[in-house]
Amino acid sequence: MATVKPFKGVRPPKAIIEKLACLPYDVMNTEEAAKMAAGKPESLLHVTRAEIDCPAGTDIHSATVYNKAVDNYKMFKQKGWLVQDAEPKFYIYAQTMNGRTQYGIVGAASCEDYNTGIIKKHELTRPDKEEDRMVLTRYLNANIEPVFFSYKAVPEIDAIVANIVKNQKPDYDFVAEDGFGHTFWPVNSPETNKRIEELFATKVPYCYVADGHHRTAAAARIGLEKKSQNPNHTGKEEYNFFMAVHFPDNQLNIIDYNRVCKDLNGLSEAEFMQKLDKCFTVTKMGADIYKPAQLHEFSMYMDGNWYKLNSKPGTYNDSDPIGVLDVTILSNHVLDEILGVKDLRTTTRVEFVGGIRGLGELKRRVDNGEMKCAFALYPVSMKQLIDIADSGNIMPPKTTWFEPKLRSGLVIHEL
Repeated sequence: MATVKPFKGVRPPKAIIEKLACLPYDVMNTEEAAKMAAGKPESLLHVTRAEIDCPAGTDIHSATVYNKAVDNYKMFKQKGWLVQDAEPKFYIYAQTMNGRTQYGIVGAASCEDYNTGIIKKHELTRPDKEEDRMVLTRYLNANIEPVFFSYKAVPEIDAIVANIVKNQKPDYDFVAEDGFGHTFWPVNSPETNKRIEELFATKVPYCYVADGHHRTAAAARIGLEKKSQNPNHTGKEEYNFFMAVHFPDNQLNIIDYNRVCKDLNGLSEAEFMQKLDKCFTVTKMGADIYKPAQLHEFSMYMDGNWYKLNSKPGTYNDSDPIGVLDVTILSNHVLDEILGVKDLRTTTRVEFVGGIRGLGELKRRVDNGEMKCAFALYPVSMKQLIDIADSGNIMPPKTTWFEPKLRSGLVIHEL
């Protein structure tokens, strides 16, 4: 069963929450981070992307940047921009997008649960990204940004959350610049905090990493590192835990994660279309954007036209949790067999576009000549994600896109 516990969160005063809270570090580059933080000295980007306060050209993985992050973090606390709660508690975090709200519980997840497989993953991590977040955590001695978890919904947990949301005024309630709403309640009752912890320990057998595989892996490694350095280790130290927002599976939607291709592997468009016919029924849809309507249906954009591609029977395996995925079908029968792309984790010929950008972004990148063709996929379901994680399998790269992203800065967990 899952170990999730309350913690003494480090949080900003209500008056500056909109200035301090920011998007997670990995959805922007240095230039974008600098623009987002411009005129906002309170922005947590001064900690999570501290290179914006270093000389131009500074290596973002250098000690200079990590030390700047530490200096800025200390300054935030000295100025009263971040203040630690007196008692450990859970927090309720609601996100609203397009009129739909999902409610998560912010708590301290267990490093041991990750190491023993109670926290399940569905993606491989890249060592360089994992190392970067591990080093930052080591320097700050804090989980500065949360990770995004899911669990199979528990009615009593849902009822507790609903009661707090209905009867308690939130500490934070704002709409960010992207139009998404963020609302945040501390769980102030000791009895309620205790009951939430008990419910996770008795009703939640597994948690699932939805978004934040690198931060999760980095946090678990830091826990092991600190354990090895402490001869009096008991397992109860705060470094044995890391911050995660736990959402029930029935409240989450995964959106599409699409592909754009730079070339046709030396084929003419006619030859490419002919090869597609082996595994797909191809229907020309015209110039208007076409979005896939069901599993095993794709849309393709090339040379000013959209096409509907329906997978032919026998080209996929619905009884295989990996073989049933549309990313597997596309990877096997188009990117590999036709375009010769063998490894999506290392190729420079295929790029990935989150569905939040819309299919118009695919059209734009092909029309401007940057890309030769684009493929839009039907989104993966939470059931598929959980089935794959439960089976011990790993999804192909860039399969899931969760939106909205968790805002950083609503609460921080110190080790």
